[in-house]
Amino acid sequence: MDCFVGIDLGSTTTKAVLLDGEGEVLGRGITNSRSDYDRAAEVARTEALVTARFDLLRREVVKAAGPVLLERLLEAFRLEQQFLQLSRLEELVHAEIEGGVVPDLRAGAREAVDAIFATTREEEEARFASGTHEQRSDFFRDLAGSTYFRLAEQIAADGGPSFDLLLSLYDKCILLVENEPLELGFHQHIGAALARIGEPETVQRGVEAAACVPLDVVASVGTGYGRVRLPFPKANIRSEILCHGLGAHRMFPGTRTVLDIGGQDTKAIQVNDQGIVTSFQMNDRCAAGCGRYLGYIADEMNIGLHELGPMASKSERPVRINSTCTVFAGAELRDRLALGEKREDILAGLHRAVILRAMSLLARTGGVDDEFTFTGGVARNEAATNALRLLIDENYGRLTVNVSPTSIYTGALGASLFALRGAA
Repeated sequence: MDCFVGIDLGSTTTKAVLLDGEGEVLGRGITNSRSDYDRAAEVARTEALVTARFDLLRREVVKAAGPVLLERLLEAFRLEQQFLQLSRLEELVHAEIEGGVVPDLRAGAREAVDAIFATTREEEEARFASGTHEQRSDFFRDLAGSTYFRLAEQIAADGGPSFDLLLSLYDKCILLVENEPLELGFHQHIGAALARIGEPETVQRGVEAAACVPLDVVASVGTGYGRVRLPFPKANIRSEILCHGLGAHRMFPGTRTVLDIGGQDTKAIQVNDQGIVTSFQMNDRCAAGCGRYLGYIADEMNIGLHELGPMASKSERPVRINSTCTVFAGAELRDRLALGEKREDILAGLHRAVILRAMSLLARTGGVDDEFTFTGGVARNEAATNALRLLIDENYGRLTVNVSPTSIYTGALGASLFALRGAA
């Protein structure tokens, strides 16, 4: 099967989208970019190929087994991936204890770390067994970190090793795990995922059929913050603006205005009825009001980035925030907490401030036209989305506001469409 790949190499996350010859999405992949752009692009591309196998599997077995069973299989597969990375992280943390912790503290650190990883596995097994479908991060760093920080705080409070010591062990090792390629592939470990769902025979034939289909990538197009690092010819590189405009149009054909808030920049884009960009504004000189700003806030509060939106949504009296400067974010957050402000009220105010910056950028492109599409990683944050809807209503009236569950892949989708067009 001929396939077409688009890779959006962002400053914080790298996304890949795989299309078939008819322009239908076969697979998607995502990973943290961090500092290793070359590895991030390969990991995202590989994950897109793996998830494409699940789409082929869906086509083979959904009629016989139903979509619920297939979704359960994908959850089981991702759990196997998570456990593989968790074991690697545990191995690295123990090595760091032996080589980087003073002898008097090693025994306590070993015991604490063993307890953290054992409890993490137990909680993940219990979550999978319960079949819950709460919104979770796509990134191992967030999934592992959220539990690790919580358990480390408990251990320190109970008289164990200090939180700072346990946190330093995590910080020194997590980047190494993120930058290592996952050895868990579709062909090698699908059996473990099948065993987890308890009905391997139901989908076995579909698995075998999906594994046998060749996926031949015949064209690739790259975009994003780090696009110049991608190993593609110059003709196969497109700007973020063009890709986000085309990707948003593909998701929602009625789109006329696009707002993309990524990790490093914010883009306000106007498109015509063909998805062609007619005007744009881009704030790329400062991370204020972007995903990295929110990430910094999450780090200051020792919570996962994916937890910010739900926490801010609990606010009853949002605090007015006058600045979204990343440099002063930590100090302002600590000052607000010292004054007795609630965390959820501070976060609600921060989210509104982020969206206000984006609204000023939109105004410079000509405002907001119906339909409006919100893309990028921040579009997955419910507090940011709610603040955006409210501000659009206040300033432009009731418009159609589109937010896709796959909004973070918009740029990669646009790139894959360019790849498909170029090969036609």
